[in-house]
Amino acid sequence: MPNRSSKKEEEKDINEIAFSIVQQATGQIPKQAPPDAPQKKNPAAVTLGRLGGLKGGKARAKTLTPKQRSEIAKAAANARWKKD
Repeated sequence: MPNRSSKKEEEKDINEIAFSIVQQATGQIPKQAPPDAPQKKNPAAVTLGRLGGLKGGKARAKTLTPKQRSEIAKAAANARWKKD
C-alpha cells in the first residue's frame, strides 16, 4: 500500500520550468527553495514529538484490557479484509 505522505509533486513541463525561471529572474514572483533543500525544524519540537512517539504504543497497550485489544484487532482485520 503506498504511503500517501510521500507523494511527489507532478513534474513540470520544460516550458513551465522556463516560464517560472523567467518570472523569478524578472522579480515577478519570489524565488523558491529547491525541493531537495533541507527544511529547518525546531529542535525543541522535534524532541517533544519524538518523546510522545516513542512511548505512545507501549503506554496505550498497558492501559488496554485483553478484551479491548481483541476488539481492536477484530476491527482492524475486518477493515483489512473488507470487500468494496
